[in-house]
Amino acid sequence: MKGKLNQDQKSPDRASQKDRFSLNFIVLILLFSLIYSIVRYNIFGGVQWSELPFFIMNKIISLNGIILLVFTFSVKPLQNLGVKVSPKWLKSRKIIGIAGFISIFVHLILSVMLFTPAYYGKFFTVAGKLTLNSGLSMLFGVLAFVILWFYNLSFYKSDKNKEINKVFKSRKFLLLVMPFTAIHLFFMGYKGWLNPEGWNGGIPPISLVAFLFFCVGYIINIFGRK
Repeated sequence: MKGKLNQDQKSPDRASQKDRFSLNFIVLILLFSLIYSIVRYNIFGGVQWSELPFFIMNKIISLNGIILLVFTFSVKPLQNLGVKVSPKWLKSRKIIGIAGFISIFVHLILSVMLFTPAYYGKFFTVAGKLTLNSGLSMLFGVLAFVILWFYNLSFYKSDKNKEINKVFKSRKFLLLVMPFTAIHLFFMGYKGWLNPEGWNGGIPPISLVAFLFFCVGYIINIFGRK
C-alpha cells in the first residue's frame, strides 16, 4: 500500500514535468519564429512596426504551427528509424500537437482577414481575381487544415467512427495527404525562393523555411512511419 501511495504521489510531479517540458519547447519555437519574422520583415524588409501585431504575427504563428506539427508527426517515426529519442519528446507530442493545431487555426483566421490585394498583391490579377498559383495555394491550404481537423478528432474514441478514425491514422492516408501542406507553401512563395538576391537581408522567406522543415519531416515519415 505504501508503494502505491508513493507512486501516486510521484505521478503529479511527472505530469507537471512533462507539461513544463512541452511548454518550454512551445515557447522556444514561438520565440524562434518571432525573432526570425521581425528580423526579416521589420528590420531588413522595411515593414512598418505597426504591422507587427497582425500582419507579421500571422507569419510568426504560421511558422510556429508548421514546426510544432512537423515535430508531432515525426518524433515517433524518427524513433522507428533507430534514432534515440528521449521519452520526454514522445510524451510531449499531444500537448505540442494541440499547440500546433491551434496555431494553424489562428493562422487560417488571420489569413482570411488579411487576404486582400493591399497585403498580397501578387496573388491577384489586375481584375482583382486570384491567380492560378494563389488559387492552388489556398485550395491545398484549406484541404490540409480540414484533414488536420479530422485527424485531431480521430483521437476522440467513438464506436460509430471507429473505421473512419482508423483511416485517418493509417500510414497510407497520412503520407498521401501530408504533401497538401507542402503544395500550399510551394505555390505561395516559390517565385520568391528562386530570387535569393531579393531576400530581405539575405534571409530566406518564411514560406521556404516552413517548406524545408516540412520536407525533412515528410522524409522521416516516409521511412519511419508504420
